[in-house]
Amino acid sequence: MKTAIMTDTNSGISVQEGKENGIFVLPMPVMVDGVDYLEGETITHAELYDALVVDKEVMTAQPSLKDLLDFWDEILDSGYDELVYIPMSSGLSGSCHTATQFAEEYDGKVQVVDNHRISVTLANAVYDAKRLVNRGKNAKEIKEALEANAFNSSIYITVQDLKLLKKSGRVTPTAAMIATAMNIKPVLTIQGEKLDSYAKVRGMKAAETKMIEAAKTDLAERFKDYPQEKIRIGIAGTFTNEADADEWIKKVQEAFPDYKTDYAPLSCSIACHVSVDTAGIAVTVVEEK
Repeated sequence: MKTAIMTDTNSGISVQEGKENGIFVLPMPVMVDGVDYLEGETITHAELYDALVVDKEVMTAQPSLKDLLDFWDEILDSGYDELVYIPMSSGLSGSCHTATQFAEEYDGKVQVVDNHRISVTLANAVYDAKRLVNRGKNAKEIKEALEANAFNSSIYITVQDLKLLKKSGRVTPTAAMIATAMNIKPVLTIQGEKLDSYAKVRGMKAAETKMIEAAKTDLAERFKDYPQEKIRIGIAGTFTNEADADEWIKKVQEAFPDYKTDYAPLSCSIACHVSVDTAGIAVTVVEEK
């Protein structure tokens, strides 16, 4: 059986990176002031961040069903017997549920993974899937393996600006006003299903320290039974200044000198909710090479 691995740009994997690594990547749509774009194809992360800075109306959307099914058909018609599609968590979007419903029309040739992940943790799962293909696993076996490992990850994010969280209703206008006045930064977490509050601290540096402490706690408690080589530390952000990104990467790498780390900009689907100059860190259990 020849098995294809497919994801979308919610993973942080670009179309180009996918091509270089034998992964099919569907660019996700994003709308800016009523104009449709495709992540990484017709709009860059930097261009999206610029739009957020000047308060343009930015919204995410699911890919059209036609685009998704056409992509599946294209992959299967190109010589693959089956494919594994790994979208963002069903707890964060309805696209996973929709894809699962329509995969039933493909007689098992399309396996949709509800991986309960997004961004760098989702990317880890996609590369896990590639490793499992190389071991000779079929699509159904890969789906089962990824879903069994789905909740073995954590993401922590701290936001610089509460404007978009206030707009989405996650923070009340009064709470946002008080937090802004007192320089309080919320630390948010994604533990598979949704974005939740983790802590509130004063100042961005303190928030970054809190995230690193949270990741270390996960390593000492949740993931203590896993060997170091099966742990990845993901670093992410929506930085408008490259020097700020470099500083955050260095800070995390110095905190976890013995672990493999990877950096990627946060996907458009996250950026549209947390705005710019957000910093993130993730801990993920992966397949051994």
